[in-house]
Amino acid sequence: MLVCSVVLPLVAALGLVLGGPSAGRADAASVCAGRPAKTVSFKTGELRVYKSRSYACAIAVAKKSGPRRAMSVTLQARGGSPVVDRGRYTKQAGPVTVHALNRCVRASATISGKSGSTGWILC
Repeated sequence: MLVCSVVLPLVAALGLVLGGPSAGRADAASVCAGRPAKTVSFKTGELRVYKSRSYACAIAVAKKSGPRRAMSVTLQARGGSPVVDRGRYTKQAGPVTVHALNRCVRASATISGKSGSTGWILC
């Protein structure tokens, strides 16, 4: 019994230190590596673009979680083919990643028929 009274509080404390109270939330951390480079808000959500040393990553995040609906996110490095994640999701489309060392990228997102895009960025 002594083991349970010592171990359980330690496990709970460790969870708060490592993850914090919002660790389970979808918006608590990005699924893309790198630093935020650009955010484009539109009526139904946001397009978020991240940049690491060699790569760019993009996700489309709905303003409100809800029933499955049409979402897509596209990311293209200049001179390359676009990478697309398209489907019916509840909260987010993506991530999509492209190699972008010394290359401009452009991104776009659509959620429930409304869209946003960046034009060429990170040049």
